[in-house]
Amino acid sequence: MKRLHLFFFSVLLLACSGSGGNDNPESDVPAVPSGVSISSQTSHSVIITWDNVSDADSYEWKLDEGSTTIKNGTTKNTNVIIDGLSQGHTFLFYVLAVSGSAKSAFCAPLTVDFGGGNPGGGGENPPVAGAICTDSPLLLKLDSKPVLGTSGYIRVFDSSDNQVDAINLEDLATVFVRDDGQMIPKEQISTASVLNTTMDVVKCGSRWRIIHYTPLRVKDKALEIKLHSGVLDFGKDYYVTVDAGVVSGHKGIAKGEWTFSTKAKPSSSSSLSVNADGSADFCTVQGAVSHSQTIGKDNAVVINIASGTYNETVFIRDKNNLTLKGASRDATLIAYANNESYEGGSGASSTSKPALGSKVPASGGRGMILAESCDNLVFENLTMHNTFGQEKGQAEVIYFNSNYKMTIENCALYSLQDTFLCKGIVWVHNSLIAGHCDFIWGYPKACLFEDCEIRSEAAGYIVQARVQNASDKGFVFLNCKLTAKSGVGDGKMYLARSGGSSDYYDNVTYINCSMSPVISPTGWYTNPSPNPTAPTATSGWKEYGSKDASGNALDMGSRSRMGKVLTAEEAAAYSTRAAVLGF
Repeated sequence: MKRLHLFFFSVLLLACSGSGGNDNPESDVPAVPSGVSISSQTSHSVIITWDNVSDADSYEWKLDEGSTTIKNGTTKNTNVIIDGLSQGHTFLFYVLAVSGSAKSAFCAPLTVDFGGGNPGGGGENPPVAGAICTDSPLLLKLDSKPVLGTSGYIRVFDSSDNQVDAINLEDLATVFVRDDGQMIPKEQISTASVLNTTMDVVKCGSRWRIIHYTPLRVKDKALEIKLHSGVLDFGKDYYVTVDAGVVSGHKGIAKGEWTFSTKAKPSSSSSLSVNADGSADFCTVQGAVSHSQTIGKDNAVVINIASGTYNETVFIRDKNNLTLKGASRDATLIAYANNESYEGGSGASSTSKPALGSKVPASGGRGMILAESCDNLVFENLTMHNTFGQEKGQAEVIYFNSNYKMTIENCALYSLQDTFLCKGIVWVHNSLIAGHCDFIWGYPKACLFEDCEIRSEAAGYIVQARVQNASDKGFVFLNCKLTAKSGVGDGKMYLARSGGSSDYYDNVTYINCSMSPVISPTGWYTNPSPNPTAPTATSGWKEYGSKDASGNALDMGSRSRMGKVLTAEEAAAYSTRAAVLGF
């Protein structure tokens, strides 16, 4: 765990606590949730977030069309993913807070408009008949909503009767099921954990990432079965068996009753397609990523990801010149909940594949996306959301664990604590990064945010830098807008805070950035002191040309305690992409 010693500071505890609360502390009735907003929306799904209510145990929500409630649920998180929505409709979203037996009133309705057609512009494709993708989920259709049992197996065999995969219902005792259907481990996965069938062992290149996943989801009158990664091959025949009792009251499925075939290997060596409906080369982002590595480490590959929501984690390893390209930032969403309490550490892959029942050799980490040993990795036209949804808990969207180059172009990254973690040389352009506590951090040689929105979701700190060399540029923000979610108080966000170690440098620079009132007038959080304590033009906390949201120059007088105000000549070294990144 990082930064534990910092939690002794009272200001930190305040800044990383919930921003919501009870408007009447003498009442048992919790406050009405505030800050209700759409964080991302695709052609058929929406993620809605709201501010934490400090005394709430849970939240009840509903989605109405006219006077009819079409979807509803209960959650302990401050967000909800609502899927399966149709174009040409307008909905109203409501949420209330629950504390014990007391409930608040519903919030004022939030309009969710799906009346403008498919934001991806491509329309929905019907599923293809015949062979399925090698990463396609299997769907067991039933006469009524399935109730999962507590024992028995779902097994998949090839045409030679070799078992290629199995899901053991007894392993479900190790997980909770969230309101959105995602399964999360009851205990943190670490090197003390034993591998079971609610964990996935994802291969990319020569290594494996062990990650929790959701093998089974109840969807109306069907059970969606997501097999483990890489178990199916191209152009093969398979059959499925289901033990009696896997679904309560279901007789089971014997050999020969459920068969399927997989598609042939994609013919292109430079372009792959992903669509969850089965009409593309792959149904999942991970399926396409893992296959791209087999095409050749250095061969340029573009993965075109269709409009839709992809509920998955992603592991990228030993693949250079790879582009993950969505239909548009508003149309393509990768979303999954991961967190330090689910999977310990920032993440690492393993050199060996563990067997079921053996110890996990390395934790796959708390990030939604883990990229290791990749050069010229590009994310474009995507929204990526770690939907853990609680303010306290490290939950990266991306961990770029590589000393090479990465580009993020026209994307949105949503989480709360530790949203973005990186090393190497990184360019983030025309993108949104949202979070509240050290939500941009890491060890980069140079990481440039250019023409971006940096949004505070609650009180906290934008950056914690751990730059390895005093002369490295570190984190640079050029022509960015520092904004805040509705309800976040003025002065509640700091430009950066230090990890408090002399082993690395707090190199953070803001150039010509507009800053909303959420930024503290003092700018920098100074306890503990940064390294160096006296910044120079090349090392430490620095800024130039800072202005308020209306474009007026900010008074830099209160900034000088630990931060340096650069001259125009000194600022030139941070004022272009070439100057910061070298390309």
